[in-house]
Amino acid sequence: MDQEENKTQSSHAFFKTTVFLLILFVFGFFLLLGIVLRGRVNPATLLVSQEKKESASPNVQPPLVSSKIKLQPVTNKDWIRGDVNAPISVVEFSDLECPFCKRFHPTMMRVVEEYPGKVNWVYRHFPITSIHPKALKEAEAAECAGELGGNEGFWKYIDLIFEITPSNNNLNLSLLPTIAERIGLNREDFDACLSSGKYTKKVQDHYNQAIEAGGTGTPYSVIVTSDGKKIPIAGAFPFEQMKAILDPLVRGQGKE
Repeated sequence: MDQEENKTQSSHAFFKTTVFLLILFVFGFFLLLGIVLRGRVNPATLLVSQEKKESASPNVQPPLVSSKIKLQPVTNKDWIRGDVNAPISVVEFSDLECPFCKRFHPTMMRVVEEYPGKVNWVYRHFPITSIHPKALKEAEAAECAGELGGNEGFWKYIDLIFEITPSNNNLNLSLLPTIAERIGLNREDFDACLSSGKYTKKVQDHYNQAIEAGGTGTPYSVIVTSDGKKIPIAGAFPFEQMKAILDPLVRGQGKE
């Protein structure tokens, strides 16, 4: 009797041990599987994720209509692309070494093309010298290009800067006079203007305007309508997003 009872107890103990080990094995398998799956990265997914991160400035925010933004009025002293009499202006504060500004530049070129007579583009300087110390001198160079080549010369210079600069403070400043020559400006006159520092204060004034208007990063833009609406655009919005904002504004101006 004792032997049979011992056998029964041994069988129960063996069964319990087997079940326990089986449960432990299953649990360990799924735990290991979870770790592997969490650690596994699909290269295609990673690329899409990275592209999404790079496709917009970290400062991108949804537009908010406001009439209280402090913004210096657009005048004939501004650099304006498009119809100067357009009822809507996009005032952009930009840094010539900012990769997001470089990405936003073709977007704004397309905006001017797609909204002739309706939307113009105003360029003001916002060099973030804490991370892009070269941007200050580049902004002054653009002003010199404007002095020597007028509004057209200014925009040609800006376009070429964004076309060739690797961004993030990597443009060789010795190329600034060469860029001026490439757009047809006199190199000696350009050198004299740039070395004089005559536009340092203007660039600083633009920087102060950007801060006063609520800018904390670049690009920072403010859409201004003829009826006084102001819409801040903080970041490198793609054209489709700009269009979604501009279309109702254009209709509201009765110009579409």
